[in-house]
Amino acid sequence: MGGRWIQQWDPENETFWKEKGERIANRNLLFSVISEHIGFSIWSLWSVMVLFMGPEYGIDPAGKFFLIAVATLVGAVIRVPYTFAVARFGGRNWTIFSALLLLLPTGAAFAVMEPGTSYTTFMIVAALTGVGGGNFASSMTNINAFFPLHRKGWALGLNAGGGNIGVPVVQLVGLAVIGTAGAAHPRVVLGIYLPLIVAAAVCAALFMDNLAPVKNDTGAAKDAVREGHTWIMSFLYVGTFGSFIGYSFAFGLVLTTQFGRTPLQAASLTFIGPLLGSLIRPVGGSLADKYGGARITLWNFVAMAAATGVVVFASVISSLAVFLVGFIALFILTGLGNGSTYKMIPAIFKAKAYASGLRGEAADAYGRRLSGASMGLIGAVGAIGGLGINLAFRQSFQTAGTGTAAFVAFLLFYAACIAVTWAVYLRRPAPAPVEPVEAPTAQRKLSYSEV
Repeated sequence: MGGRWIQQWDPENETFWKEKGERIANRNLLFSVISEHIGFSIWSLWSVMVLFMGPEYGIDPAGKFFLIAVATLVGAVIRVPYTFAVARFGGRNWTIFSALLLLLPTGAAFAVMEPGTSYTTFMIVAALTGVGGGNFASSMTNINAFFPLHRKGWALGLNAGGGNIGVPVVQLVGLAVIGTAGAAHPRVVLGIYLPLIVAAAVCAALFMDNLAPVKNDTGAAKDAVREGHTWIMSFLYVGTFGSFIGYSFAFGLVLTTQFGRTPLQAASLTFIGPLLGSLIRPVGGSLADKYGGARITLWNFVAMAAATGVVVFASVISSLAVFLVGFIALFILTGLGNGSTYKMIPAIFKAKAYASGLRGEAADAYGRRLSGASMGLIGAVGAIGGLGINLAFRQSFQTAGTGTAAFVAFLLFYAACIAVTWAVYLRRPAPAPVEPVEAPTAQRKLSYSEV
């Protein structure tokens, strides 16, 4: 429990925020992004490793999709304990430990990545990379505590977007290695990341802080599990982040399996979608800050359904050009949706606080308590959507040889997300009690249509 501890933290106090809080929060945000970025790269490592696995490895496309699915599943499940680790050990301390833990899957992959290794061994090593997925949950929980409500959309979007960029970056590294050393040298990729992991841990130790006021609240966790909005937002996050991580992991395999691209050709394309989706995530958070997360999320799902329709059409007519247009549009939209849905979480619980009659700091505390407890669960369930996408691709390619059936299923799911977002958060906003005339503007009533 050593290291720097901040004993008093009140980001909703404007004077405190302007004098010292903003500077400290932004510094912690920067180095949180660095660590989370490396974590995402390691979590998505097998989306790159499978491109190095030629016929000599003896693994068919379905087997490769399953390796990716294993990494996705572990990364999703481990997000729950990672969420509570921040309050138990401190955000700075846990960031150091979780960064150093990435040495285990990276070193293991370095040891086994060669023809002749058993499929079971590959599955175990792929499962180990799931620890990188947990970094997202701890990082988001930590950063959520540093920022005031009116900056959460921007901060959480930037934190998550900077982390998400770890996916296209590791794919770019894979492209560079395949293009220079060749597809027979996957260990070069792993050798690049080993010192970067150490650097991320050192930066966290030198520049981050622990917040003493952040404590685990088992009662809040139980309340979050019982709260219907936690599960509704989990469902919507499956549609946004689950799509992002699932497509990111599967993109290269779809190109090589359905469109006959070589590993180098696939690697030259796979990074584009995840990169754009990551860069635009903070924009989704900022738009949600300005116009309301529910409105942005609704129209984003409409656009995702339209883009999926384009992908289905391209898959049927076997047009790579049209497929790339639709699929890259999907990546961009998943990034926007990731930002807007995460902005909705703290706003939803603050709206509930106002609806129950709470005001001022009491409403802020209630919102922080429930949103912090629910974020880990929502992030975990959302990541499981990536598992569903990879399993759907595996089944579709096994039975039909194309991903068309999987894309049709995704289209139907996005239609369900549209219906849920509209019905719960936009169709009939939850009423909030009328406030006294003397209540300040900053404490006016909130409704779910504003989340």
